[in-house]
Amino acid sequence: MPILSGSHSNYMQSPQSIFSYRKYWAKRFGTAPCLPMSREEMDNLGWDSCDVILVTGDAYVDHPSFGMAVIGRTLEAQGFRVGIIAQPDWRSAEAFLLLGRPNLFFGITAGNMDSMVNRYTADRRIRSNDAYTPDGEAGKRPDRSVIVYAQRCREAFNDVPIIVGGIEASLRRIAHFDYWSEQVRRSILLDAKADMLVYGNAERQIVEIAHRLAAGDPIDTLTDIRGTAFVRHGIPDNWIELDSTHIDIPGTVDSQVDPYATASPSICKSNNTIGADNNNGTKVIRFERNIARRDRSHTVVRLPAYEDVKHDAVLYAHASRVMHLETNPGNARPLAQRHEGRDVWVNPPPLPLTTRELDGVFELPYTRLPHSSYGKHGIPAYEMIRFSVNIMRGCFGGCTFCSITEHEGRIIQNRSEKSILREIETIRDTVPGFTGVISDLGGPTANMYRIACKSTAIESACRRLSCVYPDICSNLNTDHSSLIHLYRKARQLPGVIKILIASGLRYDLALRSPEYIKELVTYHVGGYLKIAPEHTESDPLSKMMKPGIGAYDRFKEVFEKYSREAGKEQYLIPYFIAAHPGTSDEDMLHLALWLKRNGFRADQVQTFLPSPMATATAMYHSGKNPLRKVTYSSEDVVIPKGIKIRRLHKAFLRYHDANNWPLLREALKRMGREDLIGNGKRHLIPTWQPEGTGKRGEGKRVSTRTKVKKGSFLTQHTGLPPSPHSERVKGKSKASVVKTKKGTNEKSRRAGRRSASSPT
Repeated sequence: MPILSGSHSNYMQSPQSIFSYRKYWAKRFGTAPCLPMSREEMDNLGWDSCDVILVTGDAYVDHPSFGMAVIGRTLEAQGFRVGIIAQPDWRSAEAFLLLGRPNLFFGITAGNMDSMVNRYTADRRIRSNDAYTPDGEAGKRPDRSVIVYAQRCREAFNDVPIIVGGIEASLRRIAHFDYWSEQVRRSILLDAKADMLVYGNAERQIVEIAHRLAAGDPIDTLTDIRGTAFVRHGIPDNWIELDSTHIDIPGTVDSQVDPYATASPSICKSNNTIGADNNNGTKVIRFERNIARRDRSHTVVRLPAYEDVKHDAVLYAHASRVMHLETNPGNARPLAQRHEGRDVWVNPPPLPLTTRELDGVFELPYTRLPHSSYGKHGIPAYEMIRFSVNIMRGCFGGCTFCSITEHEGRIIQNRSEKSILREIETIRDTVPGFTGVISDLGGPTANMYRIACKSTAIESACRRLSCVYPDICSNLNTDHSSLIHLYRKARQLPGVIKILIASGLRYDLALRSPEYIKELVTYHVGGYLKIAPEHTESDPLSKMMKPGIGAYDRFKEVFEKYSREAGKEQYLIPYFIAAHPGTSDEDMLHLALWLKRNGFRADQVQTFLPSPMATATAMYHSGKNPLRKVTYSSEDVVIPKGIKIRRLHKAFLRYHDANNWPLLREALKRMGREDLIGNGKRHLIPTWQPEGTGKRGEGKRVSTRTKVKKGSFLTQHTGLPPSPHSERVKGKSKASVVKTKKGTNEKSRRAGRRSASSPT
């Protein structure tokens, strides 16, 4: 097997630019006005076939905020003919035959969101809408979309390579805990029966894959591409296997051998039994301890097998810790995990795109509009971002509940200032409905633009999970001057009235630059600014890897100071999470008291949702803390599991809702805090109950449907055709969505991304 391109030994060298490949012969067809979704569009372009067909669970919007548009336009820039199959009817293979047989491969994704997160709430209830579908209509994609789409593509053309990617595949590349079934599932690579999985931002690896397939390389020979996973049988020759499959499993109780001593014949003789079973049934495992730097490029880390982590939650937490320690592109090694006699092999993460490459990706010829086939049917997700500009990728915050790090990585990838300004001008000149207001100039976080480690050598060797926890790393350059300069240049563009910052702000980082806070508060806050303290108590915050509430208090003081100086009345909107691992009932009570003391009433709140591969999900499943070494006797973590306790924690965040008062009274009595029940200002909830309230507690729904006989409708997408009854109620549901969409969207805009607190 070849040495991985861009391995640790040559990390500092620049990889081949994604725009430096020789263009494929089909480049002669030119650029498509919009990537085709039908045979008619292909005919109009003069195509007899597609080289690549991308299948997505989202509606097709030709915009750089939508993953399939980015991958499709990136491949088109290489000369490939790319077709899109968006939200196909998955109940048969017919929709997957629409564009014919692709010459190179099918690329499959669930869309910008995980299909299970998109369809189900944190309480596992079915959502009533889908922001990535025309008119917000729900039910246009199957559960576990990647698996279903891959199976249908295989039915349609069983000899075409299938490559899966996107957020859903990225977070399921190894054995993972699945919250919706409460069990550990095997790698999605096996369930989808795909030939290859690409994870993270996939431009670099998908371009190389396409060119090598076009050159005639079989898909099963592409084993040296970073950011990919595939199935193989056994470890190749000349590779060193680093065993990480066990937790404190004792060997035989023999005298310890000095590893630095000159080996005697007796020792050599005893070493011949390594890996063999002893008479007492204990297997001695060989661990490679000190591996020479020159051998790192041929070292693979062996994770505990799927069969083991499926039945051992502590071993699962250990595997999660090992995996997260192998996520820095500068020092990560391949991972191998046994699945039923086969290895899922995960290559190290892709190298970040350079500024020039990222500029090139964002300046491809997007129409910045939904596909014309949708007509006047609005797509809510597009409406939210059509006047926003993404200036960077990645996040080094390392929040344990967040999937950004697992998907995009910790190293910030920045666009150039000129490229960003050109995009603002493009929006101004070409996007219908532009009124002069840019709704956001940000990314995963608002203020990590051009912030990085002071040393590339240190950065490439670092194995920390966060650059800002438990405190901001001394090697991190926290200079915000590039971002300040960008804001000022953007405000000066003709036709631009206002630049708003809607991305979440990392306020502990912003405190290092008072000048940035002043610039932000004076010119870029539209009355409310979103920040995410997530909690007030130290135990849950330590499990989230978030700063203490003192950092919020300091930021609030500075924010209010500069707001007064600017003559503006502006407010902070803090977000909080209920039922996160490490959170006790007492922690939620203290948070509720803090909210009341500070005059906040949360309108919408977020309950922790264990997403696949997240560190907090490993905590939720195992009850252990993988932020430290995991053993069977290591730190236990309080886990708020079960619908009752999760609803109670959510009710504490909405202490002001009279429907939650009976539940909270019962909890306060059980906790010995009846002193907080009363009608005074020092009390959390009153003794009286308004008429008509209290019957519908937090998380409960009042059904307006008539009772339906068993088997007459589906609660999940199983691939079966809908019953006649579900077709009838579908029309009613759609009408209901259309009727309430405007109000819902307006509320969402006011509320923001998560808990939408507002001062009383």
